Amino acid sequence: MTVRLSCRMRAMGGATLLALLALPALAAEEEIVRLATTTSTYNSGLLDELLPEFEADHPYRVQVIAVGTGKALRMGRDGDADLVMTHAPAAEQAFVDAGHGIEPKGVMYNDFVIVGPEDDPAAIQGLVGVTEAFARIADSGALFISRGDDSGTHKKELALWETTGVEPGFDGYRSVGQGMGKTLQMANELEGYTLTDRGTWLAMQDKLDLSLLMQGDERLFNPYQVILVNPERYDDLNAEGARALAEWLVSEEGQQAIDAFRLNGERLFHASAGERVSPKQAVSGNNP
Repeated sequence: MTVRLSCRMRAMGGATLLALLALPALAAEEEIVRLATTTSTYNSGLLDELLPEFEADHPYRVQVIAVGTGKALRMGRDGDADLVMTHAPAAEQAFVDAGHGIEPKGVMYNDFVIVGPEDDPAAIQGLVGVTEAFARIADSGALFISRGDDSGTHKKELALWETTGVEPGFDGYRSVGQGMGKTLQMANELEGYTLTDRGTWLAMQDKLDLSLLMQGDERLFNPYQVILVNPERYDDLNAEGARALAEWLVSEEGQQAIDAFRLNGERLFHASAGERVSPKQAVSGNNP
């Protein structure tokens, strides 16, 4: 950073001047809160709506690092983020149990859906069982585009293939190692199926020729949590700022902002702080 000194500042003593120059740098460092979160959350546009509201009332600026859930949790484990917001409950529980994260809080939920070509070569449209839908895709020889990036969506997809009894590696299976937005674009270009969170689908559907073909199975429930990285593990974490952001997200103001977020009139996420939401409730009537 280039600093231009006024005549008055140059007349100051060296020690005083150095102290003054150090203050902005320290303040800037203290104001940054590093949030590692999912590409699905980022691609939906939700954070662009929420974070300015938080920043307007708090002395912090949030640096968003959008990656898959697996990488977000690894960043937290390595002290490269102050808090994480992810959507893979088993991995999150392991993260907390290992002492890497503290104070997990449920923030919101939506659900996963299967999208694919309008002509639906695997004939999954109208099915309510995700196991049957996955089995038909594999048996039909159609393409299935997997994120393949250790994200929460990828973890969910692998769990679903396991319940189906199909090894992800059949002829039509393509693992692309990309975020949700790019995976949807590839499925669109290749006329394949993919599993996506509803939020990203709603944010991108107008730009795609894909159709929403399967939804409603309670196994497609998709809850999000915010977890602080354990400040006892690293001295340079902004624990105060991270806690302020987490508490705002589950506050009445933050929850109302989540529920109010719409795209083309459709609700992308449901605030859930303090609620016990069953998967069956979560996937029925998801978009009032």
